[in-house]
Amino acid sequence: MTAFTVALVLVVAAAGLLRWRRPAWYWLAFGVTLAALRVLVRYRSVMDACGLTVPPARWRLSLARATNRPIPEPRPPRIRRLRPTRTGLVLRLKLRPGQDVFDIAAASDRLRHSFSMFGVTSREVRSGVVEVRMTGYDVLKRVQMPAETETRAMRVPVALREDGSVHYRDYRAIPHALTLGATESGKSVYQRNLVAGLAPLDVALVGIDCKQGVELFPLARRFSALADSPDTAAELLDALVARMADVYRLIRTQQRITVDVPDAEIAADIWDLPDELRPTPVVVLLDEVAELALYATKEEEKRRDRIITALVRLAQLGRAAGIYLEICGQRFGSELGKGITMLRAQLTGRTAHRLNDETSANMAFGDISPDAVLAAIQIPAELRGLAIAGDASGGWHRIRAPHTTLRQAVNLCNRYADRAPDLPELAPFRPTTGTATELVPSAKASPATA
Repeated sequence: MTAFTVALVLVVAAAGLLRWRRPAWYWLAFGVTLAALRVLVRYRSVMDACGLTVPPARWRLSLARATNRPIPEPRPPRIRRLRPTRTGLVLRLKLRPGQDVFDIAAASDRLRHSFSMFGVTSREVRSGVVEVRMTGYDVLKRVQMPAETETRAMRVPVALREDGSVHYRDYRAIPHALTLGATESGKSVYQRNLVAGLAPLDVALVGIDCKQGVELFPLARRFSALADSPDTAAELLDALVARMADVYRLIRTQQRITVDVPDAEIAADIWDLPDELRPTPVVVLLDEVAELALYATKEEEKRRDRIITALVRLAQLGRAAGIYLEICGQRFGSELGKGITMLRAQLTGRTAHRLNDETSANMAFGDISPDAVLAAIQIPAELRGLAIAGDASGGWHRIRAPHTTLRQAVNLCNRYADRAPDLPELAPFRPTTGTATELVPSAKASPATA
């Protein structure tokens, strides 16, 4: 009995230590079994308490009265599958007649408390079937990306969602995106993860960093073009607009619109072209959009209008030509001038880290979801990297990118430097990767000669 007691105490102590220091290990070792039992035992009573049951059918009531049996109890949604994951449980439910997926979504917080889980989210799989994802611990506190992720052309994993699933940046589905975040909010780390995911792919990276290149130039070996000033950025964007026109002319000559060509093979963008003719897709990373929109003189105003016009053209027409925009900034509002709202309307993907003002949150999510605006302005300052990600469909998620140091991103870009294509239109903007010149001490610091 003493040995059993000692073993039990050791197991409880180990479980407590794992729950404190390694919540993922605790979940896989103990939590998933306890949570599954808790859900199965409490399921009927919890669903009844949350108002997620329906009265029994009339024929069952009539049969119970005719046979003098007890009245049947209300019926909850039927459990089709209970699947454990590395972060929680996935419960697939078949709704009863009269139930709606919004009923499950509205009761998510009550289900979280009733089942003693950290978070509960739901989504509709198909008509009448709802998937409820429950997380057993705070997966965003210490982000650990899964070892294996889905790989696809122009689709890279960049962060982890609060329900434990991977957040992907899919350029084929969402061509252009806006990323906002105040200083020290984690926006730069998110951008590094994006570059790290794109580095192994057959894609040309183009960077615009008006802070003299301090953010993007360390990654220069993987970039096909870089600009470090508004003047250079204006010329680079004009070159991209010219490339877009050339790509459209190529698509026009290769459309193959004849009677014997199937509809699916008619070319309408670069992905419909044969592999040997398909131009290299281009991802443009713009680090600080406000720096390009500000001006103080008439000449700078002309340059600003030229830049914004080029960005709007690329956002409106660049998808079919394989040119995708990633626009980042600390501030994004209508006070940046004409054309900014038009540009925002073309940026389908929205990601907002901690912001200093509510206006930027409204610019990011005001036309998508009021709840996302509220969630964006409530991000605490101590949780760097936490962000709200949404798109024009109205859906949004809390995400957090894994911490990637600048050295890790530089090493990855150097490893895949041979994948940076040489594009003739962007050749004048190809970054030089020579060694930095050695600092020479000033004359005042040098010793005086006799």
